[in-house]
Amino acid sequence: MSSNTNKQAGANGVQASAERNMTALGRITASMAIFGTVGIFIKHIPFPSAVIALGRGIIGSIFLLLSAAVSKKVLDIPAIKKNLKLLILSGVAIGVNWILLFESYKYIPVSTATLCYYLSPVFVTLASPIVLKEKLTGTKLACVGAALLGMVLISGVFQGEAAAGGQFTGILLACGAAVLYATVVLLNKFIKDIPANDCTVMQLGTVAVVLLPYVLLTENLSTIDWNPAHVAMLVFVGILHTGIAYKLYFGAVPYVEGQTIALLSYVDPVITIILSAIVLGEPLTVYSIAGAVLILGSTMVGELVGKK
Repeated sequence: MSSNTNKQAGANGVQASAERNMTALGRITASMAIFGTVGIFIKHIPFPSAVIALGRGIIGSIFLLLSAAVSKKVLDIPAIKKNLKLLILSGVAIGVNWILLFESYKYIPVSTATLCYYLSPVFVTLASPIVLKEKLTGTKLACVGAALLGMVLISGVFQGEAAAGGQFTGILLACGAAVLYATVVLLNKFIKDIPANDCTVMQLGTVAVVLLPYVLLTENLSTIDWNPAHVAMLVFVGILHTGIAYKLYFGAVPYVEGQTIALLSYVDPVITIILSAIVLGEPLTVYSIAGAVLILGSTMVGELVGKK
């Protein structure tokens, strides 16, 4: 009887674990799908990029703090103090990264900006030998070359559009955002022994604290048209695309393998490209499709190479 009971308990445990993993997969997929729509909303918010980034940081951090309070979770103060410098640095990088990315939407299609932004793994790869002391293999170098060729294709060089309509400026802004996101990825590797929610709250809080004086000094807020619909859209982005999406993602990460997370992360740009074509009417040329395949394919291979 005892043996049967133990077997049943073991079977129930396996089933519960499988269900939990499936739920985690669904949450990560949902978070990536949400991230994939952020550019569509930002494109329709006519506020300065710094104001949008500030609003997103404030609303996102407040949402996560309230969520933690409802769940009766308290911040791990000792862990935060231990990682404070890195948390602040990464928070600043996130804030400037958002500003550059949102600003790039004003010059180039959202799909193009997103593809440039997904060059961040390339910058991580190039910096890894210096920062992380990782070996730069021939395969990874080939992936870097393929991704850079993809960027050339989407830049419009072969169509004579690179310098037209601020195209080059937009690409530089998006690539700058990618460099800063790569910086965040590298900094996060040195942040240790802190709950993911606490780490995110601190980083988003830093975005708000750093960008508030910057916005007050550089923007004339009285001249901005605070249309209620646009304000509501910004609040929506802060809650859905920051608070909820981050909570879904970081709450599920502990239950999903790193390789699976890397694969699911490509749901984001694929959805962005599709919606940009359907909702914003952005054209999909042969060059942009080839560039997308090269960038996303090479970065995926680069992230997964050497992993089982």
